[in-house]
Amino acid sequence: MDRSKKDLFSDKLTDILNMGALNLAMGIGYRIGLFEVMDGFDCPRPVAAIADKAGLDQRYVTEWLGVMVTGGIIELVKSEDLDNLFFLPRAHADFLTHRSGNANLGVYTQEIPLLTRCGMDGVMDGFATGDGVPFANYQNFQAFMAELSDAKHRQVLVDTFLPSVAGGEVVTRLKQGIRVCDLGCSQGVALLLMAQAFPQSFFTGMDIDAVAIEQANRDAGHLQISNVRFVVADAAALAGGKKFCEYFDYVTAFDAIHDQIHPLKALFGVYHILAPDGFFSMIDIAAETDIQANIGHPMGPFLYTVSLMHCMPVGLMDGGTGLGMMWGRQQAVKLLCQAGFSTVSVEEIPEDSFNDHFLCRK
Repeated sequence: MDRSKKDLFSDKLTDILNMGALNLAMGIGYRIGLFEVMDGFDCPRPVAAIADKAGLDQRYVTEWLGVMVTGGIIELVKSEDLDNLFFLPRAHADFLTHRSGNANLGVYTQEIPLLTRCGMDGVMDGFATGDGVPFANYQNFQAFMAELSDAKHRQVLVDTFLPSVAGGEVVTRLKQGIRVCDLGCSQGVALLLMAQAFPQSFFTGMDIDAVAIEQANRDAGHLQISNVRFVVADAAALAGGKKFCEYFDYVTAFDAIHDQIHPLKALFGVYHILAPDGFFSMIDIAAETDIQANIGHPMGPFLYTVSLMHCMPVGLMDGGTGLGMMWGRQQAVKLLCQAGFSTVSVEEIPEDSFNDHFLCRK
């Protein structure tokens, strides 16, 4: 007899509760380095050895291992004396440790717990009021996301991503010497990497976060990079002004547009500062605009939750649009065209399945 929908949904809820709890515990383990420690063992070890190598309390580690074993992340075997021994299979560590590179999914287990701490109260209030949540509420989350983004830039930006842009034409121009702008640059890691790789070009980073801009300028000074500058600026306020009008040959925005309070104004700003025949690379989440089309998205619930807890409420501040992370390809192309771009190509990004590359030419 077929099981009833009620029974199937009961099973689904049980899975949700277990997976939610498992995500939290994995996020803790990732942050305090337990997966890295266990990846260093070549055979099952007792909890005392694991705790000792990690420099952590054995009782806490024991309870954490209980979550990992029952959740199918870590394997348990019995010694000849029937003691518990624990082992992280290499096939699992390939997705849970720093050595995984772009295949590292373990790092994302920290997102939901962080967003819960930063945004829960504001988001709950927003359901009743429609108000946004201030960017300042998310300092811990922003620091985490900046670290994540910086690591990705260091791995793939210069050697993999940039050579893929416009069939290598942008790299050719960078070597010859052009003006480049990164909008939403945060602490400027992407620009510093590009400035070092292409000394003939000049780079300008823009962000509304004055603290991040100060840090970016300090880092540029420490690294003695002279072909880069960082300024506090709002992309939505660039259009119509004389400053930077048709100044830049290449503009980038890495996962920055969907968080804008006024995203269309920001894109008008991009068009305004881009020189004729210049390129704009907008990197943003790979998704569809219609919710139904995202039903089969392998990380749909996760990405919509991140959007609900951060991207959308930040974008709703001060009467903003509240675009959200899952605005999708169709709406992205529509806004880019409204901003003036007649040529928009949506391309996959090498070694990055999370995002699309919206390549625009003026």
